[in-house]
Amino acid sequence: MHDKLYDQLTTTHPNNAFTLANVVFIIEIPPAISCSCHSYRLSSPKTTSVQHHSRLPFSSLLSTNTMSLLSFSSATLDPYYHLFFTILALFISGLIFLLSRKPKSKRSHLPPGPPGWPIVGNLFQVAQSGKPFFEYVDDIRSKYGSIFTLKMGTRTMIIISDAKLAHEALIERGACFASRPKENPTRTIFSCNKFSVNAAVYGSVWRSLRRNMVQNMLSSSRIKEFRNVRDSAMDTLINRLRTEAEANSGDVWVIKNVRFAVFCILLAMCFGIEMDDETIEKMDQVMKSVLIVLDPRIDDFLPILSPFFSKQRKRASEVRKAQVNFMVSFIEKRRNAIRNPGSDKSAMSFSYLDTLFDLTFEGRKSTPSNEELVTLCSEFLNGGTDTTATAVEWGIAQLIANPEVQTKLYNEIKSTVGDRKVDEKDVEKMEYLHAVVKELLRKHPPTYFVLSHAVTEPTTLAGYDIPLDASVEFFSYGIGEDPKVWNNPEKFNPDRFISDGEDADITGVTGVKMMPFGVGRRICPGLGLATVHLHLMIARMVQEFEWTAYPPNSKLDFSGKLEFTVSMKNSLRAMIKPRV
Repeated sequence: MHDKLYDQLTTTHPNNAFTLANVVFIIEIPPAISCSCHSYRLSSPKTTSVQHHSRLPFSSLLSTNTMSLLSFSSATLDPYYHLFFTILALFISGLIFLLSRKPKSKRSHLPPGPPGWPIVGNLFQVAQSGKPFFEYVDDIRSKYGSIFTLKMGTRTMIIISDAKLAHEALIERGACFASRPKENPTRTIFSCNKFSVNAAVYGSVWRSLRRNMVQNMLSSSRIKEFRNVRDSAMDTLINRLRTEAEANSGDVWVIKNVRFAVFCILLAMCFGIEMDDETIEKMDQVMKSVLIVLDPRIDDFLPILSPFFSKQRKRASEVRKAQVNFMVSFIEKRRNAIRNPGSDKSAMSFSYLDTLFDLTFEGRKSTPSNEELVTLCSEFLNGGTDTTATAVEWGIAQLIANPEVQTKLYNEIKSTVGDRKVDEKDVEKMEYLHAVVKELLRKHPPTYFVLSHAVTEPTTLAGYDIPLDASVEFFSYGIGEDPKVWNNPEKFNPDRFISDGEDADITGVTGVKMMPFGVGRRICPGLGLATVHLHLMIARMVQEFEWTAYPPNSKLDFSGKLEFTVSMKNSLRAMIKPRV
């Protein structure tokens, strides 16, 4: 007999949308002592495999990680030897628990939450629920309220699902809640020790990186400079859809075509150099491999288990090395194009990289290294690709399920532009299109939780302590579906923003009612670019095609699954009919 730990691991961290899934512990003790088998299965519908190759294979595509924790033969070990080590293991676990407990006078007055187990906290309670993490959170908030605590191993998560508390924390007291919690070792490698806009702690490095991205790359004037890139990508998208439909009796896969278009736009904006389809595909595969290896593991929550994950750490180092080697060649190509104007006829006049080469930071003499440039470029590409692509997929699905909305939107497009191709200037005038996109983001935020926050100093919220080491998680899904905030929130109804008198400031400044991009100081810097892409893509796709269900007259499944973003559980396959 062997004592083994079989783990099929995809553990939960809500801010980047991963799920606890399929963890099985099997512990065998020789018969001379006892025999017990404890199985904690963290099943989740979000482990459904992706149905199309274009979908990013995040946590749900990871193969089973099977490893042996202990491999002792009971035939060669005396039963009392086993008993000794069993008692020793229990003693060490108890000692760790006792040492980690604070004296009563120093314990934090944390928000309430379900009682946890020693060491592991609520990890296995979440697992045993058999529900996706966001559903578990949604269920227990009715018992514990709009702010509560979950202990996930060594991590303390404070969950907030109240719009007013979110506004107080992120807007009224934004500076205090503007930092990020500690990262796991693997993420630290890929973020170059938090050297990115999203990962950086609140301070001078974050301010420099964010200011550069917002002012020099994602300002409204800069976004307009890439209009030709977007127009070309939109034409390519429409042609790909039309070609695919002609070859398949009218049906198309939505996500793969939309994702390709968005990725091409962001590549051009990031590197400013021309890439052929083969290179684009290779770049996409590199980005996917990074996201796969970044999937959280059980040792992120229980670091004491980290010695058993040496193979995974080695794999992460290999992927990082391959990523850097591949991307640096394009970074150097762009650097050479800037130093030698006219040497590359295909080079664009401006790119995100141009703003990074000579970027300086307070208290630091050096400009970003090549590895840091790789991290910043990866953030730019990953941050805007799937968030936009999955939003468009959800949007088309809602237009199919609500044909009266699709007809009303098409009529607005037709009355605005006539027979000519809709462009970005036209989109700005379309009130109903803007309502459709806002309702889409309310119903289908990119993730169930915004990126994790942390406080810059110990503080309180709603009368509870918020310690420095806590991950503060804002449940954006719960806020967008809150019946105290919205009328009939389960219904997809763009008219709520026009004739029904409801409104919402998507930035949260005047009040939080929805937060698909976060709010406050750490609001997504790409909000402006993302909304441009969403409005333009949906307008072009509806102008060119009438969208219906596949198979005809079938009912769409609006179940979601957590990958890097919240995507449709079953990738959307639809019928399209040219309007002209």
